[in-house]
Amino acid sequence: MAFGFGRFSRDIGIDLGTANTLAYVIGKGIVLQEPSVVAIDQITKQPLAVGEEAKRMLGRTPGNVVAIRPLRDGVIADFEKAEMMLKHFIRRVHGGRNLISPRVVIGIPSGVTGVERRAVMEAASQAGAREVFLIDEPMAAAIGAGLPVDEPTGNMIIDIGGGTTEVAILSLQGSVVSESVRVAGDELTDSISQYMKKVHNLVIGERTAEDIKIQIGSAYPSSNNDDATLEVRGLHLLSGLPRTVLVKGPEVRESMSEPLSAIVEAVKRTLERIPPELAADIVDRGIMLAGGGALLRGFDTLISHETGIVVHIAPEPLNCVVLGTGRVLENFKQLARVFNNNLSSL
Repeated sequence: MAFGFGRFSRDIGIDLGTANTLAYVIGKGIVLQEPSVVAIDQITKQPLAVGEEAKRMLGRTPGNVVAIRPLRDGVIADFEKAEMMLKHFIRRVHGGRNLISPRVVIGIPSGVTGVERRAVMEAASQAGAREVFLIDEPMAAAIGAGLPVDEPTGNMIIDIGGGTTEVAILSLQGSVVSESVRVAGDELTDSISQYMKKVHNLVIGERTAEDIKIQIGSAYPSSNNDDATLEVRGLHLLSGLPRTVLVKGPEVRESMSEPLSAIVEAVKRTLERIPPELAADIVDRGIMLAGGGALLRGFDTLISHETGIVVHIAPEPLNCVVLGTGRVLENFKQLARVFNNNLSSL
């Protein structure tokens, strides 16, 4: 299809993430950034809210309303709800108008199965897409971070999302070595919840645990993080009553040590498999860190300390994948090889 015609059909690049869904439209840039959450009325089975409005309902709904995250570990866990969510977001991007069905490029984890790929394609197709193209998230993130993936040079990217961490070495629009582990932001949040329950006898919700991670969480010791404290409110296990506990930065880091180690090990395993010529490129150019996990204080320092390679944080870590899908749409012919064997249409 000619590029100009694509403009009229408002072709969309989508980062369908476990935590957030982002959308990019040619000529407009990022037009949507919403949590991947749907609130459903249990009686009518109709969606009451999608995105930010639905996220505010998590853990706060009456009996007949349930707030659901249709994606888990980077893949569709609830097909029907994912389709509802995609349909809502595509309509929002089009301003509620039914224009020509768009061509859609979706970033997905590199480790997903054929069945999981098909589920994403079918959900997008049912939501109104004319053609669906899938791109591996590390490739999309690398393009979005401005790495020269079309050159014969080694580029290493670590994309830490909500459900998966993607580690890949890319060269000549292809993945040379890659690893996808289902340990990422959600596991870091969950480990904080478990720690609060075990050590402080305090039950906290997912949103509270995420706030702790964002406000005083860190991956590596530093004088700035280690002095930080936060008052955390939750339900005390023994008394059954609400209680406030003061939490310190170092104990939050300690609570996340297991998932952090799992991510570092995945990075090391990938480095061990690099061909020598590309290894020299990585040592020269360093490692690019993208995704929401890149925002965790000291994560770049931790990886650099463990690997001995300099680590750079992408300019817009949260937006790398969706920016990559958008750039692929804008340069469809030049970057067609990035779809690899995933190139399909429905």
